[in-house]
Amino acid sequence: MSLSRRQFTREFKLAALQRLETGASVAEVARAFEVNPNVLHRWRREFRQGPGNAFPGLGQRRWEEGRAAQLERKVGQQALEIDFLKGCLQRIEEQRQLQALSPKPRSTPKSKASERDGSR
Repeated sequence: MSLSRRQFTREFKLAALQRLETGASVAEVARAFEVNPNVLHRWRREFRQGPGNAFPGLGQRRWEEGRAAQLERKVGQQALEIDFLKGCLQRIEEQRQLQALSPKPRSTPKSKASERDGSR
């Protein structure tokens, strides 16, 4: 006969930690939640090390340093692309403004008579 390990949900663990924060002793909370006091100490340590990463649940891995760095690189690349495109738009707008300010050359139609004579 083998004993299986109990699995606790994130909500269960957070409820136990909240009870500790209200001033209850580790022994009282351990009895109330029917867990070993050492387990409560471990849960508290995990939560203090990183509240967002604590208690990821079944099948979910904690955020790895590499994944966070990868996302930061992607944000940096996108920021560079945005800056580049803003610069391009600014140059295009400057060109449009210059074209709007400069007078357009007038084209003078030649008369048929001048074309025949070769004058003008």
